[in-house]
Amino acid sequence: MPHRDRHALSSVHRTRAGRPGPGGEPVVVERREGPYGEVVLRRHGELLQIIANGCFLMDTSDGRSERLLVDAARDALDGRPAPSVLIGGLGVGFSLAHAAADPRWGRIAVAEREPAIIDWHREGPLSAVSAAALADPRTAILHTDLLAHLGSGPRYDALCLDIDNGPDWTVTEQNGNLYSPAGLAACRASLTPGGVLAVWSAAPSPEFEARLRNAGFQGVRTEEIPVARGVPDVVHLAVRPG
Repeated sequence: MPHRDRHALSSVHRTRAGRPGPGGEPVVVERREGPYGEVVLRRHGELLQIIANGCFLMDTSDGRSERLLVDAARDALDGRPAPSVLIGGLGVGFSLAHAAADPRWGRIAVAEREPAIIDWHREGPLSAVSAAALADPRTAILHTDLLAHLGSGPRYDALCLDIDNGPDWTVTEQNGNLYSPAGLAACRASLTPGGVLAVWSAAPSPEFEARLRNAGFQGVRTEEIPVARGVPDVVHLAVRPG
């Protein structure tokens, strides 16, 4: 994510937009031991941050990548009315909030496996981002592992995946399964014909583009999100054949 460090925690984190974080020491709001390890919500100045197993995942500094992820998927669709979308990863809620603010989307589902993150949105500080979206009748929060849901859940017109740091570097080893050939096959099977897969990544990945093509996707392309310094964030896009 813009705000995702591709390395372990350091004293100063860079956001997705490439800006340094605010000064001062972060304050722990809540620390939970979840099914996949420790998850921490911190406040750093005006920002809220999510830390997983000691690695900085995301914060509320900038939502441009999340907005592009959702909009790019919608724009790549074929103009079908009220398309359904599954967002993989609730995070700080930017993707969900942006989708719910767009009347063109129909059913909006979010798969999140960490109960702490769901609680922080429903009852905690992250409700400032997602309250309106959670109240939207189109929205459903699914407490589930994304890959398990893809194997057994309904089909969607768009999948917007914002899991870990993208396909090439994951904080949690199990997340790599989503970007494997089997994981991409599950994504393809969970899309309607002509449906769009959009995958956020902390860096461009030609190898991942090749994986998408090998998994049977068409129209594979990459949109870059410029940052102040370093390699850009990207959204990988791919279409299930009709």
